[in-house]
Amino acid sequence: MKNKYIVFLVLAILSLGLNFLSKGLLNTDELIINSLADNFTNEQIQEALNIKNKWQLVIYISIPLVLLLKVLIVATIISTGCFFFDKEIKYKTIFRIVVEAEFIFLLVIVCKTLWFYLFQTNYTLEDLQYFYPLSSINLTGYDNLKPWFVYPLQVLNLFEVAYWFILAYLLGKEFKEGIFKGLTVVASSYGVGLVIWVVAVMFFTLNMS
Repeated sequence: MKNKYIVFLVLAILSLGLNFLSKGLLNTDELIINSLADNFTNEQIQEALNIKNKWQLVIYISIPLVLLLKVLIVATIISTGCFFFDKEIKYKTIFRIVVEAEFIFLLVIVCKTLWFYLFQTNYTLEDLQYFYPLSSINLTGYDNLKPWFVYPLQVLNLFEVAYWFILAYLLGKEFKEGIFKGLTVVASSYGVGLVIWVVAVMFFTLNMS
């Protein structure tokens, strides 16, 4: 019981630390100032930064909370998939598996930070917002892209593929039936849920734009 909570705590701490480090290395405050400079006065920009800084603690606290919510939702969806495939596996085991798989997404923060810090050193706030390592949006670019296509192209990335296979491998070990059975459960549960989520985000973005 305690092990899965320790693993999640490590995941949350690493996620917080990497986000904090990335923000410092990539000078996001300076990018915000530059992006607002053409439309707002210095006083208005400073006021906006002050408000942002006041909420900074809340933003950092929300990172592990959002992460926990995601893990709980994914674990619940996969647990439902296991039920329909008549696989008896405890929810706490699925929770642990999802937490362990989530570590792959820490590499997204690392790769993104290293890319802009070492390679693409001349970048804008928009570059940071739209860039997603090893995703299809980096092939298409975002300049002429419709807003509602941004998120699905970001989701279509190699880290997401790796996430599926890690989930499938760990589930397959629990089933004692191999990765193929695990991949079947992941695709029919988490995969379907992901498609529904992406379509919902696209619909919301389309109506807001």
